[in-house]
Amino acid sequence: MRRFPASYTIALLLFALITCLGATAAPVHPLDPLSADEINAAARIIRAAPGFPADALFSTIVLHEPSKDFVLSFHPGMLFGREAFAIVMDRPNNRTFEAVADLRAERLLSWKEIPGVQPQVFVVEYDRVPAILKADPRWQEAMRIRGISPDSVQIDTWAAGDIPKSYHGRLLRALTYYKGKAFNFYGRPIEGVTAIVDMNTRKVVEFHDAGIMPLPPRSQELDTASIGRLRPAPTPLAITQPQGTSFQLQGNELRWQGWHLRFSMHPREGLVLHTVGYEDGGRERPVLYRGSLSEMVVPYADPDSNWRWRSAFDVGEYGVGRLSSPLEANIDAPANATLLDAVFADDSGKAYTLPRVVGIYERDGGILWKHFDTYSGANESRRARELVLFFVASIGNYDYSISWIFHQDGGLEVDAGLTGIMLPKGVSETASHDHSTTGSFGHLVSPNIVAPHHQHYFCFRLDMDVDGVNNSVAEVDSKPLPQGKANPTGSSFAMEETFLPTERTAARRLDVESSRAWKVFNTGTTNTLGHHCGYALVPGANTVPFAAATSSVRKRAGFISNHFWATRYHEGEMNAAGAYPSQSAGGDGLPRWIADNESIDNTDVVLWYTMGITHIPRPEEWPIMTMTHIGFRLLPVGFFARNPALDVPR
Repeated sequence: MRRFPASYTIALLLFALITCLGATAAPVHPLDPLSADEINAAARIIRAAPGFPADALFSTIVLHEPSKDFVLSFHPGMLFGREAFAIVMDRPNNRTFEAVADLRAERLLSWKEIPGVQPQVFVVEYDRVPAILKADPRWQEAMRIRGISPDSVQIDTWAAGDIPKSYHGRLLRALTYYKGKAFNFYGRPIEGVTAIVDMNTRKVVEFHDAGIMPLPPRSQELDTASIGRLRPAPTPLAITQPQGTSFQLQGNELRWQGWHLRFSMHPREGLVLHTVGYEDGGRERPVLYRGSLSEMVVPYADPDSNWRWRSAFDVGEYGVGRLSSPLEANIDAPANATLLDAVFADDSGKAYTLPRVVGIYERDGGILWKHFDTYSGANESRRARELVLFFVASIGNYDYSISWIFHQDGGLEVDAGLTGIMLPKGVSETASHDHSTTGSFGHLVSPNIVAPHHQHYFCFRLDMDVDGVNNSVAEVDSKPLPQGKANPTGSSFAMEETFLPTERTAARRLDVESSRAWKVFNTGTTNTLGHHCGYALVPGANTVPFAAATSSVRKRAGFISNHFWATRYHEGEMNAAGAYPSQSAGGDGLPRWIADNESIDNTDVVLWYTMGITHIPRPEEWPIMTMTHIGFRLLPVGFFARNPALDVPR
């Protein structure tokens, strides 16, 4: 899972060249994302700094978000500053810097080196790694003995993953596929031919050839002409809103059915929600200050030396925002969707536009609520409407859809969809009735193709502000009572609510037997029934990590050790595996932040929810897998005194 091939890189760069980067509207809110002009200005200010490296690349240029206190006190018409945050790499000297630029005053506020870290994979490296590998005599010989022309080969660039401790520098991995004149090369791995490339010296520091493996048959192309005979199309299904949308969109501010929020596209995190609240009785009540996909990791189960290092951190090593793919109306999004562009910085610091990467649309939600009175025949029923904000990140072979779904009853749902092409392993077998082909580490999905078992983990950061900044956290379990005098029929069960006072006590795992959920609540506010106003995080499908606690991936992705975390808010604690997971030794992020075990009682609390899926591949998922969904919900618990969707009209 990761990376985009050279064809995508070229298309992206061409689009950047032709994108109009003219003047843009002035920001009206402190959280408005940087415009193209602001990105270009930030790069200019930073480049002018004394000692700026001559051959430097910009890993990112984004809004340096103002303090939370300032944003919460902001009102329209109020003056505010604009700052940009950048990560810069001095490539020849393997040094990484962070910078902050004041865009109003056009001056550099800070410039500091961050020792021993590696930024995300740069776009230009997706082209440079193949060129370096193809120039290596060992790789050329490996292709020669296989009778494969180098021009027919696609090199796929990966972050380093687990690497030997003796290696230093900026390291990337390279995998080899036979492409020929086809589009879909993933089904034809030249198995066992891999390399580690040092991007500082631009040399191959390790080359591996496990021996000749049969080249799989030509991959199934995915376009209509290549698939063959198609089934009869279903009759047209019209999705129309003849009177226009029900939501109001003004810049990056969105209002719909009581909900109000701001949103932005971040090159690393993708779609980010800001200042989410719900209008109740004429007042806007805060729920969520900031919500985002904080990190992902995809560890593979195959112990083979060419596979065991594979554990893609798709957010921290690659960036799901900048790898978001343009959405096609009537295909990726329904006909009534509004599609929006995003502006990012390229490797040189120049702004470019990614078109149509955010989709917003309303959809039918089934029955919202209903009661049919069997005595009178009266029917009271309401049809639900849902609002969806989403984007799709195409990271090499996999495609991920991340949707934030708003409901009329005050509920908020997060849905992660997984589709794309499973990562293939070349084998000699063309058929198998059991797991003997791979020792139970994968499944044969096509002749000479095994799809190794793996897991996908997503960690969402939820800076909750339920009715205000100061919140507390509790764990909610339901447990059966022992049969006896208090439970004569043996059918009684009770709910237990356990207060979680500190960060370490709030590092928790799911418990299916108790229908476990977690609640964040405000002890300073109550509804008319006397309940503390709160929201519950209700899990959906999930799994546990199979990688050992001592493994490299568990050390680097410590967030997968628990499904639920709660931390005290601190500026800068944004990414569950730390700011720089690439080539990290591990221990950063959530495990480090909870080490001081701060109180999370009646304070500014951030929830972190980790959800995962164990993917045991099936032939029915080849050559492309249909969408699989996992997610969770945020539901009001005592936030209202009655059903807030009662006022939805027929």
